[in-house]
Amino acid sequence: MAETFGGVLAFAFLVCMILVGTVLRANVKFLQTALVPAALIGGIFGFILLALDWSYGYTSEDFTAFTFHFFTLSFMSLCLTGAEKRQGGGSIATGASWLSGIWTMSLVTQALVGLAVISLYNGLSGADLSVFLGVIATHGFTQGPGQALAMGSIWQSEFSVDMAVDFGLIYASAGFILSFLIGVPIARYFVNNRMNSDQKARIDAAFLSGIQPQNSEISAGKQITHPGNVDSLVFHISILGLAYLLTDQYLQLVQPYASGVDVFGVNLGIIFSHNLFFFHGLLICVIMRSIMDRFGWGHFIDNETQRHVTGSSVDLMVVATVMSIKFALLSTFIVPILMVCFAITLVTALLCFGLGRNQSQYGPERMITVFGCCCGSTGSGLLLLRILDPGLRSPVARELAFFNVIILFTTLHILALMAPVLPGFDLPIIVGVYLATAVVAFACVQWLGRRLRRSQT
Repeated sequence: MAETFGGVLAFAFLVCMILVGTVLRANVKFLQTALVPAALIGGIFGFILLALDWSYGYTSEDFTAFTFHFFTLSFMSLCLTGAEKRQGGGSIATGASWLSGIWTMSLVTQALVGLAVISLYNGLSGADLSVFLGVIATHGFTQGPGQALAMGSIWQSEFSVDMAVDFGLIYASAGFILSFLIGVPIARYFVNNRMNSDQKARIDAAFLSGIQPQNSEISAGKQITHPGNVDSLVFHISILGLAYLLTDQYLQLVQPYASGVDVFGVNLGIIFSHNLFFFHGLLICVIMRSIMDRFGWGHFIDNETQRHVTGSSVDLMVVATVMSIKFALLSTFIVPILMVCFAITLVTALLCFGLGRNQSQYGPERMITVFGCCCGSTGSGLLLLRILDPGLRSPVARELAFFNVIILFTTLHILALMAPVLPGFDLPIIVGVYLATAVVAFACVQWLGRRLRRSQT
């Protein structure tokens, strides 16, 4: 049986980093003041252990798959969560569209900034790095580790963009760290000044330490099943597992047909590949939830329990992402990587907080969430949102689920037609299309912002 322990022990090592992060957060004042999540602390600690080779023989590659799958599971779980009653703040569709507009701008703007920074670095240093090692930063920052891995693999194998996968994963990991270095102080400011909608959210002793007091009676969710039959938590996980299997079978059924069709020289098999599993998983979960609600089965999913499944997946994804960094490559190319990360983070902060400053109700939640999404991944957006909205009861959490579907349409020409084969395009075409996309997205964001403001009056 010894050969069966590999993956299980790797997962055990991963979750132990959550425990380490929790203990450090509860005892280190600086980490409490900065509100650094235990998942990020644990991920950094795990990265250090891997760099020192104190990791029981595990390497960064052993945690890449965990990153991809927990990223996918977190948003499939979010889509299974039922809608809450809401008051004011505009419709779910309008809020989700506003988030999508900002994200679309970020996607193309970050790519252009990364391209410019690597070009500048090459000119100043005499290096000969591919400019696409800067462009892929947007897939690490705005899309997260799963898509950085997917795009990097294609660019590396099909277009000889060396180190694309490693750079993409480093950008994704750096994005998490930067999103919290900037996002947490801003979120703290919002909470301290009572600008968030959940007035029960407080930065009290429990919030700082990250541990609830011994006499806490906060509910962990309603029991849906009788404990003498099956545990309610595993029942919820089984529904998510069904959605995962349905998504896999659906992709296996459609992919052979899609692979035989080319649109503008791009094979549709890319869209229906497992690299985009999270998108198809979102659609499957939306359909499953709609069917359950239609037939009166919605009560079989307890929202509070499902939120715990979502939050746990996000925490595990963050740890795995940071532990996927290759220390040797990071140290070799630290200067261009830092240049790209600094420039992209600055531009992203200006976009998210500059364009969202005029909103009142749920404005802080939307700004901090979309900043996390654009500067780390959607998972870090959720983590930052939990500072302002610990129970994920604001409409922004639901907007985030629909936002993940909308962006596939607002950026279809980029993600489906251009990004997978981007190194095959001439640079003037890339710059022209990306700039045009940013301008159109900016106009949409302005219009949607006015609609949200009208709905708040």
